[in-house]
Amino acid sequence: MNYNEALKYVESIGKFGINLGMKRIERFCEILGSPEKKLKVIHVGGTNGKGSTTTFISKILENAGYRVGVYTSPYIERFTERIRVNKEEIPESEVARLVTEIVPHVETLVKEGLDHPTEFEVITAVAFKYFEEQNVDFVVLEVGLGGRFDATNVVDPVLEVLTTISLDHVNVLGDDIAKIAYEKAGIIKKDKPLVLYPQEASAEKVILDIASEMNAKIYKVEDVAHEIVAENVDGTEYNLSGSIDYKGIKIAMLGHHQVMNTKTAILAIEALRDLGYEISKESIYEGLGEARWPARFEVLTKDPIIVLDGGHNVQGIEALVDSINKYFPGKKIKITCGMLSDKDYNKMIADLLSIGDNFITVTPNNDRALTSEELCDIIKGKGKDAKAAKDINEAVDMALATRSEEEMLVFCGSLYMIGEVRTYLKEKLGL
Repeated sequence: MNYNEALKYVESIGKFGINLGMKRIERFCEILGSPEKKLKVIHVGGTNGKGSTTTFISKILENAGYRVGVYTSPYIERFTERIRVNKEEIPESEVARLVTEIVPHVETLVKEGLDHPTEFEVITAVAFKYFEEQNVDFVVLEVGLGGRFDATNVVDPVLEVLTTISLDHVNVLGDDIAKIAYEKAGIIKKDKPLVLYPQEASAEKVILDIASEMNAKIYKVEDVAHEIVAENVDGTEYNLSGSIDYKGIKIAMLGHHQVMNTKTAILAIEALRDLGYEISKESIYEGLGEARWPARFEVLTKDPIIVLDGGHNVQGIEALVDSINKYFPGKKIKITCGMLSDKDYNKMIADLLSIGDNFITVTPNNDRALTSEELCDIIKGKGKDAKAAKDINEAVDMALATRSEEEMLVFCGSLYMIGEVRTYLKEKLGL
């Protein structure tokens, strides 16, 4: 197989859908020689902030001189973004080789009477194999969906991290915070440290009960206070105090939630230091300062102001609205958005209506998408001006062509559209 054939094969497995459970991935990894058992894993779960937190942790470890594998999902612009070693994405040739090698093992699983592996399980197996071959020192591994029955949970990590938990994927994980927290907390392992982001009371109780059963040492983000020294559209400078003490941290990633995510990442590093790993304070400062994560309140250009944000659920859109109000108060805003039908899109739209003056709607590239027309009708029904675009390129063209001099552009609502938007905007604007 070449790279494109390998991608087509992986995407074709998508027809098997989401099929949570551990038997297939456990057997799959066993057939592959158990590559996951040879990896030192930092396992990152939660609803929002997983990707940003993963980026902060991995950048700090890289600056400390470690070779770091990073596994994230979904990708923004290219499939190869999902599997990285330090700054380098997995080469397309390696994707082709590893998928080709794995296909016979997929067939073995099915012959043994197990369900066909899912798309996510195959990609996860490819990542494990690649990281093993690359002799990485650490893997920062982002959970795909949930935790307890997610394919990534086949690992025995050195520590776990739980970022903020909110209602998401309710059709799979449950329809209240406590149920979702139970699924997310399924990554907690016996005698392994846990870094815990502040949670709603019902979620926190579930997590603390499981952590207690597992004898997990807990590092609580709520025990770290922060004081903002300076903030603007170029970044934030702040001090930390409480269970840890850091002065003059500077980050380029914008938003209050990113300050919280850095506190989570620093506590993960402190947990590793407590386990005996050498990581200097300089590495922490440098790693946080270097960290970038595309389409997370990303100011793509300043003239005109164009913001890309992958916020795709209520909590994500609330963070976007907070950041817009903080960095661009009183600005006239044209919003281009697409949403999935299984999200609480009415609440997401209501939040966006509080900042948006007019709207362009698109259909994200996903089976669960609200159509551009459906979303447009909902927004019009709330009394705002909206136009439905037939595809993402047309939406970007419309936004650029109809923008008034004083207007900024915001693109948001689904990770399944934001990558295409980013690629096309960069092409159009020569970035």
